[in-house]
Amino acid sequence: MTTVPTALESIEVRNPATGDLLGEVPAATPEQIHATIAAARDLREVPAHERAALLARIADGIEARSEELARLVAAENGKPIQQTRGEVAAAIRIFRGFGEEAKRLFGRQIPLDAVPGLERNLAITVREPLGVVAAIVPFNYPVELYAHKAAAALAGGNAVIVKPPEKCPLALLEIAGIVEAAGAPAGAHQILAGGPDVAQALAAADGIQLISLTGSTAAGRAVAELAARSLKKVHLELGGNDAMVVCADADVAKAAEAIVLGRLARGNGQICCAVKRVYAEDAIYDELAAKLIERAGELVVGDPLEEATDVGPLINEAAAQAVEVALEAAVDQGATLIGGARDGAYMHPAILLDVPADAPAIAQEIFGPVAPLVRVSSAEEGVELANASPYGLHTAVFTRDVNRAFALARKAQAGGVIINGSTALRSENLPFGGVKLTGGTREGLHDTLLDMTEEKTIVVMDAWG
Repeated sequence: MTTVPTALESIEVRNPATGDLLGEVPAATPEQIHATIAAARDLREVPAHERAALLARIADGIEARSEELARLVAAENGKPIQQTRGEVAAAIRIFRGFGEEAKRLFGRQIPLDAVPGLERNLAITVREPLGVVAAIVPFNYPVELYAHKAAAALAGGNAVIVKPPEKCPLALLEIAGIVEAAGAPAGAHQILAGGPDVAQALAAADGIQLISLTGSTAAGRAVAELAARSLKKVHLELGGNDAMVVCADADVAKAAEAIVLGRLARGNGQICCAVKRVYAEDAIYDELAAKLIERAGELVVGDPLEEATDVGPLINEAAAQAVEVALEAAVDQGATLIGGARDGAYMHPAILLDVPADAPAIAQEIFGPVAPLVRVSSAEEGVELANASPYGLHTAVFTRDVNRAFALARKAQAGGVIINGSTALRSENLPFGGVKLTGGTREGLHDTLLDMTEEKTIVVMDAWG
């Protein structure tokens, strides 16, 4: 395991668009990690209505500073300001939504008269907090994905220890102050800055009951292996390589727009559920390629704090260099590259045409504004190729035939299927997650609380007299 940083080490946070230093954050020491875990205090004695009120106050506090937070995320993360405003707005909804769900943690009454000899007894279940949840937050949507984890943990009566993304922790540090000002009890919400070593230390430490991580499959594996030593629960949303299948009868203009908005111009392409592979039937392949090239050429690449910007810089120059290497590999394997110029951390939108279906370059997730197009003879072939991936977050299908849409959706090996829309869809009231190496768990207002609480059965003997 990587050595945890010493007390003298700190994290430099730089604006990926300019390279300017935005701040320095001390990295957690081993002693601080142990002290934070020891100080954690869950909310099991706090009534549901008080937990709900706390989450509502946190939402109000974030809303009061929403523009400031949106600008901070844009500066430290590189996403365009219009998108970071949407991210902060989603976090506000998520805190309010989990505040309501805190009052709806229902148990069950189970009829024991179904079993001979138990007719006079009563069984009920209740849901109780796990204890301490460690929330490992990624860089691409730091505020929104933090909200999914921290709000759910608090709603369920847990304590939460948050590890913000190493590359952009500043907004979450500001929100930690908002949580404290909202009246969170001491030890209920704490934050530990650092790199993967801090996440690994939390996964290995006693006193943590659940690790919630959004990140790469490699990171998920590392955390899960450490957590398994103490049989901690893990809640993982990992890598994706989402596919779109465009049928011959599809609305081609709408499909092209979905690729542009869901891949090239959202999150600078750094989204787990973005369209990363497009399988288009022969009959519409050329039309789709032409519309996609035309629309991608209209995107504005520039300063994320400018209102007109569609695509900002990647999280850092190393990330852009990795995308550049992936594009070069795809060309070496037979694809034709349109666009894709790199300028420091900026990656101009790239379209890969005539990508061989078995090209290794698209077998793995390319985390940037890149749209690879693969020609297929049928939609069924497209779904088969989509399913060949070890990942399974979302799949999209474009067709005007509703029966075909449902037939293909049933065949898709994915956590979600979007008909006539982009795979880059996440609504807090829907279950979000995938199959295979994507992690297997689901996150959302109606799902996360079940994983962040445990069910207790209570039986009253001779309850019926």
